[in-house]
Amino acid sequence: MKSSLIRPALALALAAGLAGCGGSDKAEFVVKGTITGIVYPGAVLTTNGMEIAIAPPATPRATVSFSFPNTLEYGDVYDVAFKSFPANQKCDTPQGSFDNRRDTAGRLAEINITFACAVDIYTIGGTVSGLTADGLVLANGSTGGTFSIAKPAAGVTTPISYVFAGAVEYDQTYGVTVLTQPTGQVCTVANATGTMKAANVTNINVTCEAARS
Repeated sequence: MKSSLIRPALALALAAGLAGCGGSDKAEFVVKGTITGIVYPGAVLTTNGMEIAIAPPATPRATVSFSFPNTLEYGDVYDVAFKSFPANQKCDTPQGSFDNRRDTAGRLAEINITFACAVDIYTIGGTVSGLTADGLVLANGSTGGTFSIAKPAAGVTTPISYVFAGAVEYDQTYGVTVLTQPTGQVCTVANATGTMKAANVTNINVTCEAARS
């Protein structure tokens, strides 16, 4: 009689113990992570019906931590995305890192997503008119890049278009100068300096004329 009562009691105790351990199917997961490189406001992250705004750090480009308010259960699928990027920036998984924005809660011990943001970049350039000799080299002080421009073919009088290879970040200054004058000529630069806005600069125009003896 006693034996028949002990066995059910042991079974109940074992079941209670397993329930108390909380199997993985009962676990809850916080969707959290870090973002580097934020400079401007406007970033909003979203997943599973939740949204959080990400303010830029006091120190520009410092790492910012985020955490969504509601937890996910084991097996829930999440897809963390930017509903809106920071102003004048784009954000993505850091280059060379594993893309962990989309996954299933519980596949890993914790959810820890990483993003990196970069300021938008734009090109600078313009036209060169009146060039009749070789040797012209332009320099951009903001990127350290140079651009060599050869004289056009004989009989060609249309302005030569050029674009610096090194792009400039939004809100950064640029300044184009003549690093080397062409042989026997003097070239001047119009609209040489400025602060980069949200568009390519195409009006840094160079005019060349014969050097005065």
